[in-house]
Amino acid sequence: MNRPLTELDASALSEAIHARNVSCVEVMRTYLDRIDRLNPALNAIVSRRPAADLLTEAARCDAELDAGQSRGWLHGLPHAIKDTSATAGLPTTYGCRLLAGNTARNDSLMAARIKAAGAIVIGKTNVPEFGLGSHTFNELFGLTRNAWDPAVSAGGSSGGACAALAAHLLPVADGSDFMGSLRNPAAWHNLFGLRPSQGLVPFGPGPEVWISQLGTEGPLARSVRDLTRLLATQAGHDARVPLSWSDPVLGSLAERLPKDAGPLQGLRIGWWGDLQGHLATEPGVLTACESALVRLARAGARIEPLAPGFDPEALWQTWLVWRQALTAPRVAAVLALPGARERLKPEALWEHDQAQGLGFAAFERACQARTTFLHQLLAAFENHDLIALPAAQCWPFPVEQRWPREVGGRAMDTYHRWMECTIYATLAGAPAISVPAGFHPNGRWPMGLQLIARPRHDALLLRWAAAYETLVGDWL
Repeated sequence: MNRPLTELDASALSEAIHARNVSCVEVMRTYLDRIDRLNPALNAIVSRRPAADLLTEAARCDAELDAGQSRGWLHGLPHAIKDTSATAGLPTTYGCRLLAGNTARNDSLMAARIKAAGAIVIGKTNVPEFGLGSHTFNELFGLTRNAWDPAVSAGGSSGGACAALAAHLLPVADGSDFMGSLRNPAAWHNLFGLRPSQGLVPFGPGPEVWISQLGTEGPLARSVRDLTRLLATQAGHDARVPLSWSDPVLGSLAERLPKDAGPLQGLRIGWWGDLQGHLATEPGVLTACESALVRLARAGARIEPLAPGFDPEALWQTWLVWRQALTAPRVAAVLALPGARERLKPEALWEHDQAQGLGFAAFERACQARTTFLHQLLAAFENHDLIALPAAQCWPFPVEQRWPREVGGRAMDTYHRWMECTIYATLAGAPAISVPAGFHPNGRWPMGLQLIARPRHDALLLRWAAAYETLVGDWL
């Protein structure tokens, strides 16, 4: 082949494998060599399996193809699962040293589906402790660095996945998103990251399958075609997760992209920007996103400034209640271990301790506020196909910082206030994608534009993203 194997996207690599132009063993060996060279500096992939075992599995995949059998489009491709998703036989630590010996007996739904599509799981991708905060570091595995500039943060909580994907240590990657964990690190790595509509990718199964579905797993990719294919693999109803649902369009759409990209002529995009000054943003962030909107406008889209139509500060307080209610039980389970309070990150303890005074009445009010916001957002979609805002409020910051204490001259009052731009799609259960928008003037730090569509309009959002992808050219 003319191009190095690691330069191919997952779809092209899959086609080469199935055409028998390259063997699964050759693909695995090439990726493992690259991981050996680059991962020690990035620290994106952790809990790696032995190379000999992986090459044996790759040889088995080759034998199956020789016999005319394929498991699916991921047949023989190396893959690493985010370390918040249970993967049988591998540690699932959530980046917590107290869970270092927590080896999963069973696969999560997502991990099982990725394996069933033919992927060979080589290990896990690094995360912040408990997935909290958009900076991937922990005391078990250490710090993950940005693939574009190792001096700055990779984001998170899917920071390991994004760094590995951007450095071509993986052909495609999975992640999860509660507060932008698929969108923020994708923005900082020049990648596509999709938070699906609530329930499209069932989360779990776990001890609670109703409220916990506010968080979701989803795909990361270097192309919209790959993004759509991985989403089609992850997605679909499972009876154990009652709020999950299936979209029959996704599988066929993945095969048709990029030819079936959505038309941009007449596309109506409402630009929230910084919510009329509510969101603190660093200089250049809005400019980079507006440059992406200019590309869309030149292709025929109509871009209009859009007032939020809701009280952003009141919604932030609603978000704090939801986040604490869902995070505190996970932290509490580990706090039961001896000496845990002294060994957990302070941000996790803060989430847990803040929730101790939370009663049902307060949570019910937060549920009602979330419902009101959904109705307000749906009203905005009466006149707009998409709503746009930055996928991150600041540029990647030095890896030595735990989190930005100040953004755009404003002090951040919590460890995650600087990620506020990601809560709107989450609270509405709406699909949101981060698409590459541009770079910092230094040329090293990418930024992403966040596009939000109506709930359950994931396929349409992907078609429009594919059309945008054709506009940006070779700098992806």
